[in-house]
Amino acid sequence: MEFTQQNANTNSIISFDESSLSLSHVKLSKPCFISSTSFKEISISDIKDISSEFLFPLTTMDSVDLLIIGTGHSTIFLSHKQLIELSNIGLGVECMNNTSACSSFNLLLGDLRKVGLLLI
Repeated sequence: MEFTQQNANTNSIISFDESSLSLSHVKLSKPCFISSTSFKEISISDIKDISSEFLFPLTTMDSVDLLIIGTGHSTIFLSHKQLIELSNIGLGVECMNNTSACSSFNLLLGDLRKVGLLLI
């Protein structure tokens, strides 16, 4: 799916498909993490593997306070235990399908929010 670029932020998403994601200056393989100034391909394959220990180094690079998790074609939610663990480190989390996750990330990034995107 392709998006029209709404702002000049270099980490806004231009397009994505089943295996990759394109920013204005780089193409990343999924799974990956993106924030306003950083991006990284990561080695996580299941939503059950998400923990504060895994996310802390990623979310502190840009002081992310909201993490959007793209879970594929359909939405898969974190467990209550995972939500409590992430809330304890001050991280808000929203899970949604990849199309909604990428659109929401671009919108919030354009509003200069401290947002991160984790696409699994």
